[in-house]
Amino acid sequence: ITATVCDLNHGEAQKFRRDSRTREIDLINRDPNQINQDVVKVEFEDVIAEPSGTHSLDGVWKTSYTTFTVTKYWCYRLLSALLGVPLSLLWGALFAFLSFFHIWVVVPCTKSCLIEFQCLGQMYSLVLHTFLDPLFEALGKIFSRVKVALRKEV
Repeated sequence: ITATVCDLNHGEAQKFRRDSRTREIDLINRDPNQINQDVVKVEFEDVIAEPSGTHSLDGVWKTSYTTFTVTKYWCYRLLSALLGVPLSLLWGALFAFLSFFHIWVVVPCTKSCLIEFQCLGQMYSLVLHTFLDPLFEALGKIFSRVKVALRKEV
């Protein structure tokens, strides 16, 4: 029974791993971590505003609003259609390189330096305790009998 449970758990783990790479993406909420919440959220009212007493014709204002909104919408769609996939390829490769570099270079190098510095630190401590501790103890004994008296003479 135990082997069957282990096989079942292993199979579920494999399925979970496979599903995590091929899971469905959310087409409604495309910024679940809200990384672009305030950065690129630009609406017509954020860019063009007429103060009180200075208003254009209502038709001009409505046409400007529609033109701005439609132009922004279609330019974004066109740019994302043309450059979205190549830039995704570029960013995917860059982050893969950074991950690879961090995993295979930075962490091992850091661990290696920590090991080497620990070894050097132990040798440094040994040298200090072997040679300098007796010297400072002797100097301490020599100067232990020195008495300093401060007098204020008027």
